[in-house]
Amino acid sequence: MTATRPQTTHDPIDLTDPEFAEDPFRTIERIRSAGRVVRGRFLDTSEVLLVAGDEEVQAVLSDRRFVVDPDNVPGGDTENRRAEMMRMMGVRADLVSYLTDTILDKDGVDHVRLRKLVSRTFTVRRVNELRPRIRRAAEELLAALPEHAEADGTVDLLAHFAYPLPITVIGDLVGVPTTDRARWRAWSDQLVGFDRSDPSQLNDAMGAAVEHARHMIAERRETEHDDLLGALVRTRDEDGDRLTESELITLVFTLIIAGYETTAHLIGNGTRALLEHPEQWEMLRSDRDLMPAAVHEMLREGGTALLTRPRYAAEPLEIGGTEIAAGTAVIAVIAGANRDPDVHEDPYRFDITRHHGRPGEAHQAFSHGMHYCLGAALARTEGEVAFDALLSAYPDLSLVPGRPPRRQVVPAALRLEELPVRLGT
Repeated sequence: MTATRPQTTHDPIDLTDPEFAEDPFRTIERIRSAGRVVRGRFLDTSEVLLVAGDEEVQAVLSDRRFVVDPDNVPGGDTENRRAEMMRMMGVRADLVSYLTDTILDKDGVDHVRLRKLVSRTFTVRRVNELRPRIRRAAEELLAALPEHAEADGTVDLLAHFAYPLPITVIGDLVGVPTTDRARWRAWSDQLVGFDRSDPSQLNDAMGAAVEHARHMIAERRETEHDDLLGALVRTRDEDGDRLTESELITLVFTLIIAGYETTAHLIGNGTRALLEHPEQWEMLRSDRDLMPAAVHEMLREGGTALLTRPRYAAEPLEIGGTEIAAGTAVIAVIAGANRDPDVHEDPYRFDITRHHGRPGEAHQAFSHGMHYCLGAALARTEGEVAFDALLSAYPDLSLVPGRPPRRQVVPAALRLEELPVRLGT
């Protein structure tokens, strides 16, 4: 097949347009209708290429000729779009690296080096050993829900279950003291939902989180702790060339925020989908063997991340029969891949049986390739345990008439602001 130039018959699809934040799937369908590889405008207003088909998304995420660090493009003149976006957002210069120089921003041996340091904590076997602990935490939170009910019996399931469960689990793993977990949740909320006209909120939250990570690291230098952070500190101090101090702080920050955010909104978005489709709720309630498939469908339909950070072509190459010049930034729209009609029949239909009996994952919610989500097994397990416990505790759970779940209008993410429910009899 002869390679073509990127689609230029349409104006660039502008991801800075408020419509993308308000109705992301309309924008995603505009991308799909424009072609397999189309021109777009990233959140920093720079031009990028966008791919939203499953085949093209997988190609971009799995081809190691695409790099996440623009410094790895030969020639050294490729602009770091994310760093520029942070500066445009008013992020303090001393904090930018903690958002743009993480394990998620590393390629090749650097990424593998950092990934190996933490990957044993997140193996399927290790995660399965956590199931009883996750179940206890879920049941304790569910038992306390009536205490949070408003006068009419309404409870915000997001605030009192979907958020606290994953912060409990990742807090236990990393080593965040119980008394400090609410602070990490608040910092996470401020980082994701900050007012762009006032960057002080983001800077205050980011600065506080970094300082708290430093404090926890210092504690583990004084007293040995049996947690992931304690192990990382020992690695840093005993073999310093494998882990810099900055990398250690950034790992703590990334593991806590990423491990908490995605799972909280898997639970929130998944509950919303089940309750908006009562027949699916009843099907899962009566057949718990469908739980793994149901969680995969929740990830496909309501995965938190809509798109990936930019990848840069390290050399000229082709995607979907389209020429990609070296240095070009390409964004994989994973929510588009998850609604590709060539892969998912009737892609906007929520169907918990869709993945039943199918091996592996038929969605891109955890990304793909080298940067496949480190905590995927943990997120799936937390989801399965959370929904099983929720169905057992409140089989008659329902949405509140006249008060639908409210989505937080932020670009590039599916996050609820609240999830009002009635617990039932």
